[in-house]
Amino acid sequence: MRHIKKVAVLGSGVMGSRIACHFANIGAEVLLLDMVPRELNEKEQAKGLSLEHKSVRNRIVNDSLTSALKSNPSPIYRKSFAQRIATGNFDDDLAKIKDCDWVIEVIVERLDIKQQMFEKVEQHRKPGTLITSNTSGIPIRMLSEGRSEDFKKNFCGTHFFNPPRYLKLLEIIPSPDTDPAVIDFLMNYGERFLGKTTVYCKDTPAFIANRVGVYSIQALFHTVSDMKLSVTAVDKLTGPVMGRPKSATFRTCDVVGLDTLVHVANGVRENCPNDEQRHLFEIPDYVSKMVEKGWLGSKTKQGFYKKVKDENGKSDILALDLETLEYKPKEKVRYATLETAKPIDDLAKRTKHLFNGQDEAGEFYKRSFSGLFAYVSMRIPEIADELYKIDDAMRAGFGYEMGPFEAWDAIGVEAALKEMESRDMKAAAWVSEMLDKGVTSFYKTEDGKRYYYHQNKGTYELIPGQEDKVALSNLPESAIVWKNSGTTIYDLGDGILNIAFHTKMNTIGGEVISGLNKALDLAESSYRGLVVANEGQNFSAGANVGMIFMMAVEQEWDELDFAVRAFQNTMMRIRYSSVPVVAAPHGLTLGGACELCLHADKVIANAETYMGLVEFGVGVIPGGGGTKEFALRTSDEFKEGDIRINTLRNRFLTIGQAKVSTSAYEAFDLGYLREGQDEVIVSRERQIAYAKQVCMMMADKGYTQPVPRKDVKVLGNEGMGIVYVGANSMLSGNYISEHDQLISQKLGSVLCGGDLSGMTEVSEQYLLDLERRAFLELCAERKTLERMQSLVKTGKILRN
Repeated sequence: MRHIKKVAVLGSGVMGSRIACHFANIGAEVLLLDMVPRELNEKEQAKGLSLEHKSVRNRIVNDSLTSALKSNPSPIYRKSFAQRIATGNFDDDLAKIKDCDWVIEVIVERLDIKQQMFEKVEQHRKPGTLITSNTSGIPIRMLSEGRSEDFKKNFCGTHFFNPPRYLKLLEIIPSPDTDPAVIDFLMNYGERFLGKTTVYCKDTPAFIANRVGVYSIQALFHTVSDMKLSVTAVDKLTGPVMGRPKSATFRTCDVVGLDTLVHVANGVRENCPNDEQRHLFEIPDYVSKMVEKGWLGSKTKQGFYKKVKDENGKSDILALDLETLEYKPKEKVRYATLETAKPIDDLAKRTKHLFNGQDEAGEFYKRSFSGLFAYVSMRIPEIADELYKIDDAMRAGFGYEMGPFEAWDAIGVEAALKEMESRDMKAAAWVSEMLDKGVTSFYKTEDGKRYYYHQNKGTYELIPGQEDKVALSNLPESAIVWKNSGTTIYDLGDGILNIAFHTKMNTIGGEVISGLNKALDLAESSYRGLVVANEGQNFSAGANVGMIFMMAVEQEWDELDFAVRAFQNTMMRIRYSSVPVVAAPHGLTLGGACELCLHADKVIANAETYMGLVEFGVGVIPGGGGTKEFALRTSDEFKEGDIRINTLRNRFLTIGQAKVSTSAYEAFDLGYLREGQDEVIVSRERQIAYAKQVCMMMADKGYTQPVPRKDVKVLGNEGMGIVYVGANSMLSGNYISEHDQLISQKLGSVLCGGDLSGMTEVSEQYLLDLERRAFLELCAERKTLERMQSLVKTGKILRN
């Protein structure tokens, strides 16, 4: 029954400061400590300060924290959360750890220095305090040598991945003396409170993710040399098309730092003499030369890529020629296999297609996947006893959409094994033994639960930790109540339905509107509540702007009016349904998706929700009830005097500047979420289950269908005057275009209720009619069409 209220983080470098920020994110009080400077800097000398001055003694830790808080993307959910972090130094403040429940060491990767720190920690910690190390490779068993029995049983490794807020992996590594209860606690705490994928690791070199990930990079370094591939070509082949991050391979190397990769690779080569692929951890000549030259990546401003400016000051990114080590313009790369893979949205099917390609790209994929599959099979049971742990680690730590064994299943275990054998790549014997038993996949789903093949038992075993979670992808076919091309409605049990979108970027078009109405029909007639959630990378990028653009270009105004009216009516059905509707957004929640959340009874937002009404950037205003809803919320916040105008101005600027929250907490500040009503959950895996639970509670409590509002206070011409003056001033100062001025005026007109002499109470429907008319008028503008055309043509509408 541990409770983590206060955490001490020892070491404020890139990792330490950001780990401190993430604990502050979840509400913990944090003590961040680092070294005392040995000498004054120029500013301190100019001020006449001494080494004993407090600001000097805490300079290192304060500068590190300040730098972290200024970094982009931000390590903190909300700026005010940084106030939860207190700073100090090892000499003056280490004794304060006596009040901490968890002490995390994040200092330099040297065994002797870490052991010295732990000796000091033991002098001040209270018995039972958790002590963990964020080491990425030093054996955990060696770090606690010489410490007390209580220290050892409460000590283990907790390896966060950088940046800790965004990369979900947390590797938990016990020593021989660690109390199993400590491991159980950390596995649960990391997942439930920190939102991590916690993976139990053996105390082997580089643990799991770095062992496999760095092998993959090192193998690719050698493949590149053998196949004479360019940096640009490899990143084209190993990015999103494979279900990997946009940074692909070489850009990832630049971000991580080539020196870090070399350090880990050398560590594996030196400490794993029995690794059958040990030779691949030898550093290629071109990488060694880059390290010698100091071309380490982003930290040194050049690595495999280099950002430069031409004579006109225009920025360009050059790629390194691995043979000449000269930087050259990035080449355009085309492969037939990639072109034919583009239409395949299903990653499993696309992976199989890539593997079976017959061109140079196909050869690359056969070689890369074959080597990876052989390697991970041989790591069982060396680094993990269960294969799912390797997949979990690679998805959460390296951003793979499918882990190695999942990709192997997608290609076909037997087919991939034959390809490996044809290349003299040897998989572990247990894989062939598995096939001999008639078992043809590493995973299976049954009765809504996922199972993995256990190589020692020769049977499928339940993956633990699924008991109190809902995974839509694992639900049986019988749970599907209804589906169309864009949505699927699931029965979650206990009288609760869930509707999930599965269009491109989960955009909202006619099929989604139809699905939402069907879900509401079903819920109101035969169920107790409805959850809107999905398992895509993003909740939804908003309305299908391509569809709107085509209607506007063809001047199909009646059809467009009908489509907008249908969207508005659907949002109002969500607001005024006879059953509770709970939205559970995550990732991008833009435009129409944000409007959906604005109308739900309650929003259970994942902490990593990036929410915004971004229609202004497209050349229109929110037309699915978003502008109306902001007018309503403005009305509810109105007070007498200037505050009334300030409230209107803030709401206007949120839409007018297309502000998008950088977290769910920031969505409260922007007015997209409601304090005291909507909630944030850090754990993505628990989000749908919790949303279902909340929906059930609302139904159990006695849910009463709300009554449409007719008391929305709008300012009329009083507010319009402020809007017009502001827009004219921005135009005069060349901050906005004439088209932006027009959009601003249309937006202000809806928020203020149109041409009314003064403050007036109006209905929601009145505002919706104003909103729809303004939206349609803007769609008819040439500048709006040009902006839409540009965004649709380049695909930026989805990326933005």
